[in-house]
Amino acid sequence: MAIRRRVLLLLVGAALAGTACASSEQWAEWRAHSSHFASGDHLFFSMKHQGENPTPKVRKKDVDEAKTQSWWGQPVVVRPDQLFSG
Repeated sequence: MAIRRRVLLLLVGAALAGTACASSEQWAEWRAHSSHFASGDHLFFSMKHQGENPTPKVRKKDVDEAKTQSWWGQPVVVRPDQLFSG
């Protein structure tokens, strides 16, 4: 019984590990930088907008910070009329 449980746990672990893998492009992007986020602003913005669809709440300040701090990763795309001024 203990062997069956170990095999089951191993299979479940392998399945979970396989579904959580990044693409080769994502790994290349991650390896190209010395840290996961460009700044604290980048970290806060990314955590705040994780999984937010279809309309994220993006401020003009966020766009300016992304440009000046050279943020990387998947861009959050908004139209100019969707930007908040605050």
